[in-house]
This record gives sequence, C-alpha cells and structure tokens, in this order.
Amino acid sequence: MTEISFYTFADDKLAVARQLTTKAFGRGMHVMLYAPDNALARTLDTLLWTTPAQSFLPHCRDIHPLATQTPVLIGENVDVMQQADVMINLHHERPSDFSRFGRLLEIVGVAADDVEQGRQRYRFYRERGYALNTVDLRNTR
Repeated sequence: MTEISFYTFADDKLAVARQLTTKAFGRGMHVMLYAPDNALARTLDTLLWTTPAQSFLPHCRDIHPLATQTPVLIGENVDVMQQADVMINLHHERPSDFSRFGRLLEIVGVAADDVEQGRQRYRFYRERGYALNTVDLRNTR
C-alpha cells in the first residue's frame, strides 16, 4: 500500500518539492512531480534547471522523448515512468494513479483554500485506510 506523507504549512510549495525531489533522487528513487497544469509544470521545470545554481537534477517533462529514461518527470502521465517510487502532488486534487507509487508526498501551502483542499485529500486517503504521516514545516524553519 502506498505510504502517504503530508508536508504542511509550506511557504513555497515548489521549493519544498525541489528539496523532496533532491532527497529522493539522492536515494536512487524515480520521482514524478505531478503537475497537470502546464504553466506550473513549466515553472517547475525552470526551477529545477536553475536552483540551486551548483547542482542538477536530471529531469524532463513527461511528454519529452527521453521521459522513459529520465529519473525525474514533471507532468501527469505516469505511464511513462519506468520505476514508480515517489509521486509529489503539486495539484489541488488527488492524482488518480497515486497508488502505483511506493510513496505519495502531498505539499500543502498556507493559503486558506490550499489548506482546505489538503484537508479534503487527507480525509479521502484516511477513509480508504492509508496510513498517513504529517510533517509540519513550521517546525523546520
């Protein structure tokens, strides 16, 4: 069963996603950054190319010809993943194919609507019997 962790009170959701991706990639895991919104996916792609300036995460969009050979994907097409280790949800709704992954990481921001959407996803997973972990990012600042 997929292990689900919620990272709450994220001031910058994309920065948290980058940190989590870096950590997972460093452990040899393949990561899907679930971002079905095209503008968000482009922003995330740029962030991974530019931050931090002295490092690199091999990544591409899920529609790229090299997607099947790349350990970090951005988008929503999980079928191109060779190894489904970690999914990081950057969408306000739960990903439909999250259960294919060993881990699902949900990042919840500080805005009231984001918190409410996070609560809805949390209830959905809890009602289906998933064990849930929560990391309060206010305690890590």
